[in-house]
Amino acid sequence: MGKEEQLIRFRSITEIHKAFGMPKPKHPLVSLTHFDKDHQLNPDKVPGYDVLSFYKITFILESTGRLKYGQHYYDFEDGGMLFLAPNQLVGSSENSGDTDCYILLLHPDFLYGYPLATRIKQYKYFSYSVNEALHLSNEEKDTILSVYAIIERELKNRIDEFSQEVIIAQIALLLSYVNRFYKRQFITRKAASSDILQRTEAILDDYFNGEQTLRHGIPTVEFLSSQLNVSPGYLSDMLRSLIGKGAKRYIQEKLIEKAKERLSTTQLTVSEIAYGLGFEHSQSFNKLFKTKTLQTPMEFRATFN
Repeated sequence: MGKEEQLIRFRSITEIHKAFGMPKPKHPLVSLTHFDKDHQLNPDKVPGYDVLSFYKITFILESTGRLKYGQHYYDFEDGGMLFLAPNQLVGSSENSGDTDCYILLLHPDFLYGYPLATRIKQYKYFSYSVNEALHLSNEEKDTILSVYAIIERELKNRIDEFSQEVIIAQIALLLSYVNRFYKRQFITRKAASSDILQRTEAILDDYFNGEQTLRHGIPTVEFLSSQLNVSPGYLSDMLRSLIGKGAKRYIQEKLIEKAKERLSTTQLTVSEIAYGLGFEHSQSFNKLFKTKTLQTPMEFRATFN
């Protein structure tokens, strides 16, 4: 089996350290490793694909080459952060040049009994695609580094009864900063975000105006994100940052807009309109319409007669 076909599941952090020729982690449920020009990860030990049973946060400070992630190469010359949740399939992280990066591995068991165990699942950037990585300013890099320095000191010093609480507090702070920096990225990269917004509207217009609703039903967030080549979580977070609503709500509002247009300009029955918009049952359409407009479709139509 060639390297590109290899698939390995790593169930423990100790296991992945051993497989990659790294020293045994100081703590079995969390590790932070710094790779630089004097301490590079051996690419021969990296499998083609792997599945991790823990969280992985890659913080790239600088890369003189291109980082290979799956089947594609990405330029992270100016640095960035990548996030993976447990049980996600991830491509190899080879590099064609020197890379200065930190890799934080965090097993879910480490968080049991702490609020972060629940809160970490609410951060959607763990499901973003690699091309939706967080790009950091120099000031933001310094902020992340300051948090990593505390985690690194805790792991290098003697582990005691307070270590877990201190490390979890720093990881919670790290993830809060990341959440803030992503929202900043949606704003500072507004040209790209606005382009996605315009394409989103065009795709939905074509969908509702054509016959796709008859064949496929109501458009989903997954359908929309696949058409835009972004992940569902990234799309929703970007729209929420730009226009104050997520992708699902945006789709519903476009649907109601089309429904109002047909109710006011055609003689189609409510059932025909519902079916034409992708609903299997008119009752579901009526319920959504009233929820969004505080009127039934017939009450809305009556205002035009």
